[in-house]
Amino acid sequence: MAMKRFRFLTSGESHGKCLTAIIEGVPSGIRLKVDVINNELAKRQSGYGRGPRMNIETDKIEIKSGVRFGKTTGAPICLEISNKDYANWEDVMSTVEYEYPTEDALRKIEEKSFTKVRPGHADYAGAIKYNLKDLRDVLERSSARKTAIEVAVGAIAKQILKEFGIIGFSHVVQIGNVKLDFYPKTYTLIKEKAEKSDLLCADDLTADRMRKAIDEASEEGNTLGGKFEVIFGNLPIGLGSYVQWDTMLDGRLAQAVMSIPAVKAVEIGAGVDSAEIKGSQMHDEIFIGKNKEIYRQTNNAGGIEGGITNGEALIVKGTMKPIPTMKKALSTIDIKTMTPASAHFERSDVCAVPACAVVAESRIAIILVDELLSKIGGDSLAEMKAHYEKK
Repeated sequence: MAMKRFRFLTSGESHGKCLTAIIEGVPSGIRLKVDVINNELAKRQSGYGRGPRMNIETDKIEIKSGVRFGKTTGAPICLEISNKDYANWEDVMSTVEYEYPTEDALRKIEEKSFTKVRPGHADYAGAIKYNLKDLRDVLERSSARKTAIEVAVGAIAKQILKEFGIIGFSHVVQIGNVKLDFYPKTYTLIKEKAEKSDLLCADDLTADRMRKAIDEASEEGNTLGGKFEVIFGNLPIGLGSYVQWDTMLDGRLAQAVMSIPAVKAVEIGAGVDSAEIKGSQMHDEIFIGKNKEIYRQTNNAGGIEGGITNGEALIVKGTMKPIPTMKKALSTIDIKTMTPASAHFERSDVCAVPACAVVAESRIAIILVDELLSKIGGDSLAEMKAHYEKK
């Protein structure tokens, strides 16, 4: 049986005309709801501490191909998100060469060009790698703006997973030095509380302290990072493999989350806390119930053992650094004059941890769909479900 794989590519710049994605490997017969995708895009744009760009854009998805009458056909799916702000950048971000540029166009291009490196961004390394003189060419693609289209792809992945009863969510557990110490008793309660919060925080008092920390950072011209947690439940046993290093699911998930702009650490289950506890406390003991059902009382493994899902909830944590674009300019250099300078500032968020959590949730959903397709195969939803029931 040939294994189907879910893969995608994206294109687009922060201030370009649009963001696009082409997805291959989606089986036919999946009912896709555009409203679900747009709701995920709205979640990414929301959150206390977001910047002025969110007041300009209202991201909406347009499905260009691969879907007919609301259902996938098995053909590649093309997605597009238009950048409303492109109207203000059309001269600057033109894809065609100017033969006779107007003075106005030259002025706009000069105003938006910059050579003062922003520490913490891809500016310096990107300019050296691609031999670029204008750091605008680095900023536009390295910007986290590109994660919008990834969230749209993830929203499709989540709709596929839902067909198999696999549901996930994300929530914020720390912003700056403010940590979530009180957790609701169940994942359902955490999800419900977090989704009502503008910080995706499951405790109101902690969220208030987080907002205060964000306000203080904003007044200083500073930024804040934090931590988030992504949880997926009802996963089948056996996604991933221990056979080769690059087939281990925890490794694939770590790469997916680590490559989100500004993420500096990824943990599975107990994560870094594993270093502080003994083996007898760390490893999740296995029990058999009266009806021969297998269960565990802890989940320090985060749902993965040996690179494979073990039937427990998948728990992935990510740490996001403070955004490096800030009003409180850092010392740097001007690569044009090779002289000391203050870092270039462009409108930015004070804190985007909730948005990062939404992106991570989407990235993880994408990996899980790929693993599910790899395990059970199927060119249509009906075939997938038939295989799934036999697993």
